[in-house]
Amino acid sequence: MKKLVLALLCACPVLMANAAEAAADSARREHTLRPLEVMGLKLNPRGAAAVEAVTEISGAEARRLGIDAAKGVSMVAPNFYMPDYGSRMTSSIYVRGLGARIDQPVVGLTVDNIPYLNKDSYDFDLADIEHIEVLRGAQAVLNGRNTMGGQINIRTLSPLRAKGLRLAAEYGSGNTVAASAAYYGRPGENLGLSLAAQYRHTDGFFRNAYTGERLDTENSGSLRWKTAWQPAPRLSLSNTAVLGITRQGGYPYASLTTGEIAYNDTCSYRRTNFADGLTVAWAGKRVVVTSVTSVQYLDDCMRLDQDFLAADYFTLTQDRREWTFTEDLFTRGARGAYSWLGGAFGFYKSTSMSAPVNFKDTGIAKLIEQHRNEMNPQYPIRWDSRNFTLGSDFSLANGGFALYHESTYTAGAWNFEAGLRLDIERTSLSYNSHTSTGYTTMEVLPDGSEIPYAHRDIEIADGGELAHTYIEVLPKFTVSYESGRLKPYFTFSKGYKAGGYNTQMFSDVLQQRLMAEMGMSALYKLEDIVAYEPERSFNYELGLHSRLLPEANLSLDAALFYIDCRNQQLTTFPAGTTTGRIMTNAGRTRSFGAELTADWQATADLGVNVSYGYTNATFRRYNDGRADYRGKQVPYAPSHTLFGELHYRATPLTFKGITPSVTATARCAGKIYWNEANTASQPFYCLPGLSLAFEASAWTLRLWVTNLTDTRYDTFYFLSMGNEFVQHGAPRRFGLSLRVRL
Repeated sequence: MKKLVLALLCACPVLMANAAEAAADSARREHTLRPLEVMGLKLNPRGAAAVEAVTEISGAEARRLGIDAAKGVSMVAPNFYMPDYGSRMTSSIYVRGLGARIDQPVVGLTVDNIPYLNKDSYDFDLADIEHIEVLRGAQAVLNGRNTMGGQINIRTLSPLRAKGLRLAAEYGSGNTVAASAAYYGRPGENLGLSLAAQYRHTDGFFRNAYTGERLDTENSGSLRWKTAWQPAPRLSLSNTAVLGITRQGGYPYASLTTGEIAYNDTCSYRRTNFADGLTVAWAGKRVVVTSVTSVQYLDDCMRLDQDFLAADYFTLTQDRREWTFTEDLFTRGARGAYSWLGGAFGFYKSTSMSAPVNFKDTGIAKLIEQHRNEMNPQYPIRWDSRNFTLGSDFSLANGGFALYHESTYTAGAWNFEAGLRLDIERTSLSYNSHTSTGYTTMEVLPDGSEIPYAHRDIEIADGGELAHTYIEVLPKFTVSYESGRLKPYFTFSKGYKAGGYNTQMFSDVLQQRLMAEMGMSALYKLEDIVAYEPERSFNYELGLHSRLLPEANLSLDAALFYIDCRNQQLTTFPAGTTTGRIMTNAGRTRSFGAELTADWQATADLGVNVSYGYTNATFRRYNDGRADYRGKQVPYAPSHTLFGELHYRATPLTFKGITPSVTATARCAGKIYWNEANTASQPFYCLPGLSLAFEASAWTLRLWVTNLTDTRYDTFYFLSMGNEFVQHGAPRRFGLSLRVRL
């Protein structure tokens, strides 16, 4: 290991002195160096298209499909599933059987070159999307941690490729109103500026039967300022600054027994976030050196009626402030048959969080007093107050440094790619768990009455620090062969998800400490449940890119994959817990499957696009001490995804410059198992959609409907205190949207 680290460190100056591309966006299939911008930050130096499985969505297609956020890509890319549940904080992504509900993501995300490291920030609306790229399979060599399932790159319009005023407005079911306005200007020949504003409001679709109020209301908005400048022929700069605000209700979790959403305490989510990313690129005669610097701030607060019942058990608040800084410096180039890309990446993330659990009357009576009094009925206890708090305050620091390199050698029709990344990461946690409460022990007299026997004050203040350092070596190797219409390839890669800490479990640990104060032993120790290990995957993929009938504009992409995953991270509710959830490591899982994408542009006006993904993900070794789940399907990851789109632009019906078009779609997923035992599941379901558009040179009017058949399906399931809950998917929705370009 020491020799490897030394070799990479010695190679770094060479890597930084050679090759690469630069500049303001991230589409892998745009190869031309433009006068004012250099496209494709980590594109192969020769401009070759991405070898791995990739789904690309143009701005026009995104508008047709109503995609205005990363979540809109769900099921469009095969084996890519991003369910809509909870709030915008719950941005879970599942790809090829890999995924996570909390903490570390399995897919990376960049928007206008800004890397988002916290999955809780993944779900936000974007005005004027120009291009979306979804890479599937481990992307660790170039993108590092938490990309073992893939990488999403989103680009919005640049002021160097757009001009004038763009307006959009939409109204739909649930009193949903959305509007955006953007201006793109060119103060100088080599300088472009843009300002875009976006707003959304909805009354929601789910009602709390206990209060009669709508749950999933939302008001959100954003401002985006972009600057693109080429001060010299070989130098380009691009900066994007984004401010976003979200205020939501959310968490419409229904009892599986009653079918009703009915809880008595308010659930909500608010988020204010800011991100700024600066890309600087210098293009030499044979090299391009790129620097991508970003700073992000997240201020959010989640409030939950955590029992989700019409009873006073307990509530949870998670209030967080987080700063993130990243720097990616890399070069790339080519000489003869050899090309390369390499660089260094560093990040630092600092988080302060307060996560108190407030115990209320029913929770005290049933979860504390009842358990204690069943053990000693002669001397029952009575709590001093019918409300007390288990407080948890945290400071988390997470930093890392990486060196990476990827080489490509071309020999005729053969291409060989080899990459390696050294990732060093340190994470630390300082915690303070505290409570101040008390109870009175009563004595039961022969006549059944009670008198005070003794009083006890409980003062608990536990604090400490935990820290871990992780070192990962991440290789990748790809061989491909290009012969006219066919391009088969094989790739091997290693990916990993970072380890971390279960902050939500501190309230449970504190609760167990409190029970121990009453003579009841704790069920688990802090060091056993708070930390979880990194997840690692070894990925094998055999694929094919083809243009079977170039004259018919028919392309076909296919892939077979096998993933051996070690220490897969799973979200569970451990034995005895009443208030928290835990990220734990399953022993070993394996996933295999297939993907197929067909794109046929039958005529200039008729296009058909179909994508299908199959995944079989099972536990090879996982025993949680209560059951052995070997051979069971990994929960939350769908076995099948299916997407179909038929788009027809009725040019023959053009009248006074107005052309009608129709788009029919279907998004399907399932079967989805909800637990490790595979006793609860969501069957395969389909959501057909339809839109009718009228397009003119300066405007587009679109009428649309989603979930046309009003299919009933579930997007989430969990078990808490023996009660099962689900979130139902959104019902049929209608809407009207208008876009204007001036």
